[in-house]
Amino acid sequence: MILRKNILLFFLLVLSGHLIGQSKKPNILFIPVDDLRPELGCYGNQKIKTPNIDRLAKSGVVFSRAYCQQAVCNPSRASLLTGLRPDSLQIWDLVQPFRKNLPDAITLPQYFKLNGYNTIGLGKAFHNIFPDSISWTEELHVDGFPFDPDAIYTDEPNLSLIAAKKAKFIANKVDRRDKYGIWYIKANATEVSTATDDQNYDGAQTTMAIEKLQQLAKNKDPFFLSIGYYKPHLPFTAPKKYWDLYKEEDLPIATNPFVPKNAPTFAIHGDLELRSYDDQHDLPLPVDAPLSPEKQRALIHGYYASVSYMDAQIGRLLDELDRLDLTKNTIIVLWGDHGWKLGEHNSWAKQSNYEIDTRVPLIISGKNVKAKNTKSNALVELVDIYPSLCEMAGLKIPEKLQGKSFYPLTINPQLKWKSAAFSQFLLGHFPAKEIGKNDRMGYAIRTNQYRYVEWYSWNDGKRGIQIAQELYDETNDPSENINLAGESKYKNIVNQLSIKLKAGWRKAGP
Repeated sequence: MILRKNILLFFLLVLSGHLIGQSKKPNILFIPVDDLRPELGCYGNQKIKTPNIDRLAKSGVVFSRAYCQQAVCNPSRASLLTGLRPDSLQIWDLVQPFRKNLPDAITLPQYFKLNGYNTIGLGKAFHNIFPDSISWTEELHVDGFPFDPDAIYTDEPNLSLIAAKKAKFIANKVDRRDKYGIWYIKANATEVSTATDDQNYDGAQTTMAIEKLQQLAKNKDPFFLSIGYYKPHLPFTAPKKYWDLYKEEDLPIATNPFVPKNAPTFAIHGDLELRSYDDQHDLPLPVDAPLSPEKQRALIHGYYASVSYMDAQIGRLLDELDRLDLTKNTIIVLWGDHGWKLGEHNSWAKQSNYEIDTRVPLIISGKNVKAKNTKSNALVELVDIYPSLCEMAGLKIPEKLQGKSFYPLTINPQLKWKSAAFSQFLLGHFPAKEIGKNDRMGYAIRTNQYRYVEWYSWNDGKRGIQIAQELYDETNDPSENINLAGESKYKNIVNQLSIKLKAGWRKAGP
């Protein structure tokens, strides 16, 4: 009898241990943020109000030198979520879905789904016109909002402008709708919204995410919940209380409102996105005289207000994780898909190979992050997130991924790490539906001291001859104001970096 009881107890302990092991599989809270540059308190900006992201940083690691693979939404997100670089995907613009070239690719959330995770997609993870339903167990959509919330306004005069434009298009039999039937019309670049947080999109989707977390807390399966925030993407719209956090006259403006000396003028993007808004049609080109300080501060005010609005929503998420007792078993990763120029190089856009566009915020917090409230100065890339989350969750890292897991840096942020990060950008055809002739592809390498860029002619998706070079000394010229590539004393450095750049992209290529 005693023997039978002991045997029964043994099996109960084994079963109990198995279930405990299952329950300890970490959840993933995945937070992509659109157009967010490292403009946060935890990155050293003392003017901006981001208490909740700063709170997240205190329980994890802030990566001070993280870089995207291409400074525009679709290629950047496709690269991160497939673990492949843009040339491997052959995705360089906003209109090509990655599954057109790689229909069998296994994305990051899809891989977790295949490994027993409940994967939920809400907001913008992939580029918003390519949501990739195969990656998710469940896709959530907020009722009452268009598919593309960057066209949403809540107040006059923007609503009247939208209505008038739509009526004119209809009268002229011009259809400005996308394939989902949503009218793509812009009004002004900013809006001080009198609506509540939840009457703006990011607030509404946060409420939905909180409701989903409450359901997931009752489920024993691990989850991968992605909630992608649209702000601070244009238009800069946020409830009034977030605008009231700032005095416009106190906001700093860029100290380098000019194209880098000796740089090819085409290397700075012409701000087509911002110029398409009604109150910005006269926006100067980067080679022109800059906006007045007052107009610069008005745009920066809108960006800051949008960031603070988004930050408040993240605070609600973190509060709910704590309330549901989920924080201790959840890995939280917050990342921006690329940077954004706020007057630097006299530009108001992303879409270049410069530090201001390619450097992004990246914070890893929560479960299995041993180094708390620390910063890592290691060179890391967004393409590294896929293998990192796999290793942190105890999953085998797929062999074909082109990034490197930075999990060891969450244990010891001071480890010797990568010697370089790589980015690229294709200029000349936006927003064409096909890669055209006479485009230019720039390939960039970022080392501890230098950023080096090689520009090539690019015809019908094929690299041609080299047409320009850029070299910036990040130690002595961190704002990248002087291109040194043509100076004879830097010839050896240019040659060395050129070899390293080519070796890097060839290793990562098709």
